[in-house]
Amino acid sequence: MQISPSASLAPYIKGYTVVTIDKDLRDEVFYPSGYIDLIINISGGFAATVINGQHKNTPDIELLGHLTLPTRLSAAKGTSVLIARIFPHAATLFFSDPLSEFTNYATDMYDVTGNENRNLYDRIMDTGDLCSKINVLEKYFLQKLKKNESHLKKVAILHVLNQQLFMNQNVLNLPVIAQSSGLSERYIQKLYLTNTGISPSSFASVTRFNKSLPMVLNTPESLTTIAYHCGYYDQAHFIKEFKKFTGITPSASRHSLIKNDADLQQAVNIGF
Repeated sequence: MQISPSASLAPYIKGYTVVTIDKDLRDEVFYPSGYIDLIINISGGFAATVINGQHKNTPDIELLGHLTLPTRLSAAKGTSVLIARIFPHAATLFFSDPLSEFTNYATDMYDVTGNENRNLYDRIMDTGDLCSKINVLEKYFLQKLKKNESHLKKVAILHVLNQQLFMNQNVLNLPVIAQSSGLSERYIQKLYLTNTGISPSSFASVTRFNKSLPMVLNTPESLTTIAYHCGYYDQAHFIKEFKKFTGITPSASRHSLIKNDADLQQAVNIGF
């Protein structure tokens, strides 16, 4: 179930998704989304991630930063989570710490601002229906947005830089982007690391990967065709980057889709 944000938050939040796991999952591949996810466990069920070999049980409220390493997910049947998916250029509006501190990590938000996030979780869980829970979450985001208005200029710059990257087929040419934007390469590097948590080259790689993912999982296109369409140098480059993010090859991912079915793969990746 996916729900759109309010008009005030739509430039910054892609949407809200509720995922209910309908079968036990164990060490399923979790695909990098290119977004920052705030995840609220609304069922009390069990879930856990393994990122870069580190196992972490999913707490009440978790911030999942950018993923650039192989990740696995385990979850118990019946577990339900509410996910707020935040655009990569906008996360700094809602979280004061440098976003690089959350990269390749599932952060227990009680460890960041304990009382504030405990109160948020209690308010969410005290409401009955899903719309009310999302209303509580929206009020939280709006308060953060008002508090961090000073970041809006940098967020707007990042948004424009990301659009330039997309227009260039997700192939990063930092000197050209710097020249066209009037910004130095060093400033762009710092802007991405602080405000998205990853470098411009890593962001381009994740974006390119996500462009390829639906073609891998949902079409019979050859890996060579997918590589060409998504901006990779060749098939070998595509396979290497895919495996870097997921720990498996594109072909193995296709076999997993056949084994587990499309709905399960979407649940594992929280609605890619």
